[in-house]
Amino acid sequence: MKPSDTRPFYFQQFSLHHHRSTMKVGTDAVLLALSPNLDGVEDVLDIGTGCGIIPLLLAARSTSVKIDAVELDADSFEEASANFLRSPFAGRLHAIHADINQMAPDFEKKYDLVISNPPFFINDHRPERAGRKLARHSDSLRYDQLVKAALRFVKTEGRFSVVLPYRESKVFLKLAGQSGLYLQHEMLIFPKACKEPNRVNLLLALSETVLKTTKFIIRNEEGTFTRQYLDMVKNYYLST
Repeated sequence: MKPSDTRPFYFQQFSLHHHRSTMKVGTDAVLLALSPNLDGVEDVLDIGTGCGIIPLLLAARSTSVKIDAVELDADSFEEASANFLRSPFAGRLHAIHADINQMAPDFEKKYDLVISNPPFFINDHRPERAGRKLARHSDSLRYDQLVKAALRFVKTEGRFSVVLPYRESKVFLKLAGQSGLYLQHEMLIFPKACKEPNRVNLLLALSETVLKTTKFIIRNEEGTFTRQYLDMVKNYYLST
């Protein structure tokens, strides 16, 4: 999609604009939003919501879950706010224009699920556009800050879900473990059946448990979508 293209992106349950946001609609965010079990989840915090895709998909998966979505970038915040208001879930979505590292001390709400598609590239080539850099690189939200935010806002029995590049996830998990967050589930994401994993969805909690590892393959070797992927998105994408 060209940067000047302002057409909305359509899902089965809603549409959203994403041309102003630092982070567009993408596979990382979609798979992250569709992965966590929402049984018993009432309140969710999305850190770095971008255009608001994760809260919108979470709301589409549940009739009751409520999501607070924090965003530092002004354009992204405004676009997410507008997307929320236009959606069928407007009453359950709340955008907050703030730096998660500087949330007011009296903001004491705790959440059943904290979720984030964070800035994550540490050493890779940096994009020229300032907004894109803000979204894709960890200068604006370091891993230790993200861990600290998760610990501050997650309930004792709650969970923290995050998507990261497979390589960078090792650094993140070391920091998380040192801070008292334990890995419960890792979903290794393979772009193709013949490739190595390039992303991983991590589910962490404040208590230790037996680690569950699953493999998720997006495309077959010939380039077609796998049945695993089609089953994941079939109730949300208009077509694949």
